[in-house]
Amino acid sequence: MPVPRKVPAPQRRTRKPSELFDPKAFLTKAGFGKTLLHYRPKQAIFSQGELADAVFYIQEGRVMLSVLSKQGKEATIALFGPGDFLGEGCIASDQPVRLATATAVTDCTVLRIARTEMLRTLHAEHEFSDLFVAYAVERNNRTQADLVDQLFNSSEKRLARALLILARFGKEDTPETVVPNVSQETLAEMVGTTRSRVNFFMNKFRKMGFIDYNGGGLQVHSSLLSVVLHE
Repeated sequence: MPVPRKVPAPQRRTRKPSELFDPKAFLTKAGFGKTLLHYRPKQAIFSQGELADAVFYIQEGRVMLSVLSKQGKEATIALFGPGDFLGEGCIASDQPVRLATATAVTDCTVLRIARTEMLRTLHAEHEFSDLFVAYAVERNNRTQADLVDQLFNSSEKRLARALLILARFGKEDTPETVVPNVSQETLAEMVGTTRSRVNFFMNKFRKMGFIDYNGGGLQVHSSLLSVVLHE
């Protein structure tokens, strides 16, 4: 009677060190389906109503996201900086066009990732999909916090929170200079108040030592958090 041969279990293929996928490297370099672009202040990265066929990743600089109503009224939704994605809504099949306009506020370096390449990488590379999902969840949580902020907090608290977000509070060990040419009109649109109220609170924050104007820039200190936390 023949002795049955033992079939070895299939070996799981492991990647060689050179094959390891690095999400940070993917978001740094141009390549297939990826283009590194540079924008000057006030240049549009994409415009409302355009075909949504790519995701953008900000490497350097600040970008403003705004919407224009049918009546011609423009509103600033948010400001984004290094490490943020733009136009990720194109990944969903039900968003064929841009719902907002992204405009460079400062000199910007942005990586354009074609929609097809973004989808391929999300499906093929778990490290990248984990990073992107974590970012999307954080972005969603921030959007919900923005809504609660608008509904329940005073304009003073909303402005303080907006400045802390612009300074990327909690992401750096030291305060970061907020973009010098973010106007008080833009801050007023973000906060949902008037320019005069923004000017009043900015002067108040400066006198209390929460912010400083330094060489045309705005330095935001962590002490400004006390305004947000104060009942």
